[in-house]
Amino acid sequence: MMIVKKIRSKERDAIIQSLKSGVTPKVGIQHIQVGRVKELKALIQDIERISEGGSAFRLIIGEYGSGKTFFLSVVRSIALEKKLVTVNADLSPDRRIHASSGQARNLYSELMRNMSTRNKSDGNALTSVVEKFITEARKEAESSNEEITVVIHERLSSLSELVGGYDFAKVIEAYWLGHEQDNDDLKSHAIKWLRAEYSTKTDARKDLGVRSIITDASFYDSLKLLSLFVRQAGYQGLIVNLDELVNLYKLNSTQARTSNYEQILRMLNDCLQGSAEHLGFLLGGTPEFLLDPRKGLYSYEALQSRLAGNTFAKQAGVIDYSSPALHLASLTPEELYILLKNLRHVYASGDQSQYLVPDEALKSFLHHCSQTVGDAYFRTPRNTIKAFLDMLAVVDQNPSIVWDSLISSVSIEEEKPSDVELEVEEIEDGLADFKL
Repeated sequence: MMIVKKIRSKERDAIIQSLKSGVTPKVGIQHIQVGRVKELKALIQDIERISEGGSAFRLIIGEYGSGKTFFLSVVRSIALEKKLVTVNADLSPDRRIHASSGQARNLYSELMRNMSTRNKSDGNALTSVVEKFITEARKEAESSNEEITVVIHERLSSLSELVGGYDFAKVIEAYWLGHEQDNDDLKSHAIKWLRAEYSTKTDARKDLGVRSIITDASFYDSLKLLSLFVRQAGYQGLIVNLDELVNLYKLNSTQARTSNYEQILRMLNDCLQGSAEHLGFLLGGTPEFLLDPRKGLYSYEALQSRLAGNTFAKQAGVIDYSSPALHLASLTPEELYILLKNLRHVYASGDQSQYLVPDEALKSFLHHCSQTVGDAYFRTPRNTIKAFLDMLAVVDQNPSIVWDSLISSVSIEEEKPSDVELEVEEIEDGLADFKL
C-alpha cells in the first residue's frame, strides 16, 4: 500500500499564489524543483568551499522568466541546510551596491532584514545570530572558567583588524551588556546599528559610544565583517544573494554604473584571490546586463577579461560549470513536463485521487504552448506555469468544463521585461530601425 504524503494547505496555497503572480514561492520549492542538476552540483561545491574557509563568486545569468530567482532560492535553501547564514535582497533604484546618497546603506539594511538561518528561514534572523554568538561565548567561558567579557573580546579580536571591526565588536559587546542588565533599549540600539539604520554618527555615539556607523562607503567591508562574525556564532559561513542586477545596467549615469561595477570587481577579486573567508556572492542578472559592451559588465574591461567564457568549452559545445558567470541552461521539454506534473500534484495537495486533469492533458498543453510561442515556452517557463495554473483553477471551480476544450483557448505570451526600452538607430537609407 502506497503512503500518500499530503502537502499542507498553507504551503500549497503559498506555492500556487506565488507562481500565479509570477514570483518565486518562499516555501515548498522542493515540491516543484526540476532540472539544472549540473548547475546545482557546481553551486553545492561552492557552498562546501565556503564552509571550509574559502569563498565563491557566481553570476547567475538567465533571461526574464527563465527561473533565475527560483534557482537562487533553491541554492539558498541548500546553504541553510548546510548551516550557512544567508542574506538576500533585490536591487532597485534606491538599493545599489555603490552609492553616495544612502542607496548602498538601504541595500545593506534590506540584506540584514532578510537574514536567514536553518531555524529561521523566513528572514529577521539577525537577533538570533547575535544571541547564538553570546550563547557560544558563554559556553566557552564556563568550560574554561574565564569571564564571559574576556571570551567575547577574544572571539571578536579577529574582527578588530578589519575596517570598521573595532566598532562592530563594540556594538556586539553593547548587546551583551544589554542582555546582562535586562536593558532592552541597549539591545535594540545594537541591532539598529547592525542593520545600518543609524543615519548619523552623533546618534550612534550617544546610544552606543561608537564613533562610526555603516554607510554607503562601508557596504562591502561590513559584509566581510559579518562573514567572520557568523563563523564566531557557530555557523559555517555567509552567502550574499543579490538579484535583479539589471537595475545597475539601467542606470543612466555612466559614472554610477562604473562605480557599481568597480565594487563587483572588488568582490570578484577578493573571492578569486582567496582574501575573503567563509563568504560567497550569488548575483542574478540578465544576459544583456553581462554581455552588453556599452552598458553591461563587459563595458568594464577588467570585468570582461575575468568573466569571458571558456573558449575551449565553446568549441567543444559544452558548458564550463567552474566559470564565475554561470548561464542557466533552458529546461528541456521533458523537464517542463515533469514540472507540470509536480504543479498538478501540489494543486491536489499531494493526493493523486484529487488530480484535476490526466497526463494526456499535460502533453496536450505543452504541445499547444509549442505551437503558440515556439521554444520560448521552455526557455522562459514563467508564463507557461502561470497559464497552466490558471487552467487548473478554471477546471477546479467549474467541474462541468472539460479540460480539452480549454487548452486551445489558453493564451501564452513570450516573456519580455516590463520596462523594455526601444532604441532607434538611423540606418543608411534613412529609415529608422526599431530594436527591442
